[in-house]
Amino acid sequence: MTARACLLLAAFALAGAAAAEIPLAERRSGYEFMGRETRAMQDDEATNPAVLWLLDGEALWKQKAGAAGKSCADCHGEARESLRGAAARHPAWDAKRGRVLNLGQRINTCRVERQQAPALAPESRELLALGVLVARQSRGQPVRPEANDKASALREAGRALFFRRQGQLNLSCAQCHDDHWGRSLAGVPIPQAHPTGYPLYRLEWQGVGSLERRIRNCMTGIRAEPYAFGAPEHVELELYLMWRARGMRMEAPAVRP
Repeated sequence: MTARACLLLAAFALAGAAAAEIPLAERRSGYEFMGRETRAMQDDEATNPAVLWLLDGEALWKQKAGAAGKSCADCHGEARESLRGAAARHPAWDAKRGRVLNLGQRINTCRVERQQAPALAPESRELLALGVLVARQSRGQPVRPEANDKASALREAGRALFFRRQGQLNLSCAQCHDDHWGRSLAGVPIPQAHPTGYPLYRLEWQGVGSLERRIRNCMTGIRAEPYAFGAPEHVELELYLMWRARGMRMEAPAVRP
């Protein structure tokens, strides 16, 4: 992060002690903050750079793996039919494990238990490709967090994390994404942090990445210690962010600067 960006973040930290959640009627997708060229890149599925991950995901879906010698398709059939709306419901409570799983964790659970194959590494090409494939089936679907008391308690933990000041810059997520959305930070618009497009292709990364990767980037930017991939804090934050986006349309795989 540039020195100018750090100064702007420090200014945000000093501006306003209390952050308020964005009213439902005023919520806007990150798509609305993008330039014309970036929007066009996302809208055209033939030129959306995430299509390369989507194609990989389609191949992996049909590929048999593990000691069980099964493919995802052997259990779930055609992804476009069986997984419609699945990403719009995640993270979701898993009664068997007694915890909430995000989409990547759900994919790995199926892989380990059904296919008897090793879990895919966080941010690996294979896990992101399958994530893009699954999320693509929810494109245009409304975000629908499940009504579950146990998941709700974890969602509140995620809300607390969103409003908690952290790092050497003493900033919370809310101070940027609730109080200063629409402004620019180092020439890039500050969105409202609605995760409707993940996994997404980020021009800065020159590749597809998960919401966990983006959260870690933000934490590094405020000079805080990032949570490890797969940490409960990531899932709790994602749970809260998806609740904030309830009713908004899924747009994965999105494209962002």
